[in-house]
Amino acid sequence: MYLLIKTMCCFVMVIILSLSSGCGRNDTEWRLVWSDEFSYEGLPDPAKWNYDTVGNAFGWGNRELQFYTTGRKQNVFADGNYLHIIALKERFQGFDYTSVRLTTKGKGDWLYGRVEVRAKVPGGRGIWPAVWMLPTDWEYGGWPNSGEIDIMEHVGYNPDSVFVTVHTGAFNHAIGTQVGESIYLPSSESEFHVYAIEWHEDRIDFFLDNEHVFTFNNSGNGSEEWPFDKRFHLLLNVAVGGNWGGLHGVDDSIFPASMLVDYVRVYQKR
Repeated sequence: MYLLIKTMCCFVMVIILSLSSGCGRNDTEWRLVWSDEFSYEGLPDPAKWNYDTVGNAFGWGNRELQFYTTGRKQNVFADGNYLHIIALKERFQGFDYTSVRLTTKGKGDWLYGRVEVRAKVPGGRGIWPAVWMLPTDWEYGGWPNSGEIDIMEHVGYNPDSVFVTVHTGAFNHAIGTQVGESIYLPSSESEFHVYAIEWHEDRIDFFLDNEHVFTFNNSGNGSEEWPFDKRFHLLLNVAVGGNWGGLHGVDDSIFPASMLVDYVRVYQKR
């Protein structure tokens, strides 16, 4: 009798967990349109991911210190459960560090929807992991005029927080007017969390583990304040140093430094 009751309790718990596993999206409202569960082994799926290396030639705009590599398993691989993006301390192509910057441009581009990424970030002074979005077509001009959506950023010298931010022509860090929120999250480096946005015509809502943490509203004042009516794509990367990440220098003892990604899922309204 005890075994039967225990089995029934476990069965009920499985049902409850299944119903609650939607990470904030309602299946009657959203439909899955793109995903990578990283259930394979080897390099990232080339049908879904590109390597962004263009900044290697002239230096990344944030004065980052890494060389972003292409198709190199030392810096990125899936192990059947997680994607690993690894920053290394090594001399490579004239740089002192290597890492990877993945994008979905041309393979995953969306206008509005829910984007969610379950990840665990690396820590340590000088590391700068991010989950973010950039415009695919840059129809309003170069950065920041066509916009940027930072779903999650973490700087290792500030280990107890993550940041969500929006950049536009009117609101950006170059002129000190960026709009966003600092979120206290002391477990970001030791536990997985779900970082998500729900992007609508009138606003972008930001979520952490299904909890709403910030909203950026469409002011109706044009593209200088709201360039988010064009399609965007997703980026995943681990930077080293830079204007923000390297504000207090780089601790070389932290390497290798890995961001683990459990899944990436994109939904749009039915």
